[in-house]
Amino acid sequence: MKSSEFGLSAMYRILKKSGAQRVSDESANELRRIIEEIAEDIAITAVDLVSQSKRKTVKGEDVRNAWIKKVKESDMNRFKTI
Repeated sequence: MKSSEFGLSAMYRILKKSGAQRVSDESANELRRIIEEIAEDIAITAVDLVSQSKRKTVKGEDVRNAWIKKVKESDMNRFKTI
């Protein structure tokens, strides 16, 4: 099993703050896995945006723009035919 970038206790807190009365280990682990997957995807997109602009430093706006790009792509997927 690979090590995680996010602490498991943070996942418990997020679920509790979201209204869960009880949180299983399985749900905290799954939330962590999903968040890491999403974060890595956004980070890859942000780095790609930076490399296209000939910069080396990833800025907050790059991460935000990567998130916006991913949201727009996911919204457009609804209109694609199978």
